[in-house]
Amino acid sequence: MRTRIKKSKCLLLMAATLALPFAATIVAAEPGETGHTHKAFDAGEPGDPAKPARTIAIAMTEGNGAMAYDPHEVIVKTGEQVKFVITNSGALDHEFMLDSVEKNAKHRIAMQKNPEMEHDDPNGRRLKPGGSAEIVWKFSKAGTFEFACLIPGHSEAGMKGVVVVSDK
Repeated sequence: MRTRIKKSKCLLLMAATLALPFAATIVAAEPGETGHTHKAFDAGEPGDPAKPARTIAIAMTEGNGAMAYDPHEVIVKTGEQVKFVITNSGALDHEFMLDSVEKNAKHRIAMQKNPEMEHDDPNGRRLKPGGSAEIVWKFSKAGTFEFACLIPGHSEAGMKGVVVVSDK
């Protein structure tokens, strides 16, 4: 009996010791990584639902080995506020994550390690089949940004698009 208790305590101590370095990583994670908080965004900022916005419907679909957004390209002006109405028309869970290509790439790597990570962030949502959501976003600077499904394999199957923000 004593041997069993000692082994259990030893295993528990080893597990806690091994987990300690990872705990600091989770707390200090950058946006787009495990434990992220999405406080800084490259693609602009959360919009104000009380202010006027142009509505853009985005459908998430899959079929014949491909996954896609419809439309896959959106063009807006700097300072414009957009209300994305996102609908999952497919049979699988999908995401809409709006950020820079670089931050989405880092986030994609984190998703490979944690594929069940759920998103309900100002710049993204994970939707079940038939689900819908709205994201109000203000594009405060010019550039080309990405929206993508970061569930492993989905963006690789074509589920990504761009938002081109112009000064004109």
